[in-house]
Amino acid sequence: MSKPILMSFPDKIETERLYIRPCLPGDGEVVHRAIVKSQANMRRWLPFAENDQTVEKVEAGVRESYAKFIKREDFRLHIYRKEDHEFIGSTGLHRIVWDVPKVEIGYWIHRDHSGNGYMTEAVKGLTTFAIEELKVNRVEIRCDELNLASRKIPEKLGFVLEGILRNDDRGEGRKELRNTCVYSVLPSDWTSSFID
Repeated sequence: MSKPILMSFPDKIETERLYIRPCLPGDGEVVHRAIVKSQANMRRWLPFAENDQTVEKVEAGVRESYAKFIKREDFRLHIYRKEDHEFIGSTGLHRIVWDVPKVEIGYWIHRDHSGNGYMTEAVKGLTTFAIEELKVNRVEIRCDELNLASRKIPEKLGFVLEGILRNDDRGEGRKELRNTCVYSVLPSDWTSSFID
């Protein structure tokens, strides 16, 4: 692969009901509203949701992520519903190792939009993009062993549970030790187990 910074990236990735685009300066306000509304649901699983967020903090985070996107170090992406351009959550390609290449997909959804299959659809679209367009050799999803809603997504999409890392992280309040599930899919798996 040539230098990653020279790699092109589409303005958006489309699925049936959604489009996924890079985070952009100015996204902080809408993302902040979603975090505040969803904080009680996310606090247990995501360290950033444990603390109160301000619009300024979220906007600063968006801009830092955008800088990493430009440098092709990390791809933070925002998910919108096509029908009304409503922000429904965040995903991305993280922990990128270009030499392999491999990526990890992370995600969280606005509380008001959970239960509609949106995140499964977004992760499916992003996995297809990573394998077909970025030509990655491995896509990973890692999540807390107790986060059953998060675990359902890779399981529905045919990812393989490779193992559970014991005492790998800490839960809410950073006190309780927690286990992390590691799921993966390879290009050969994805073509044979692709789920519509």
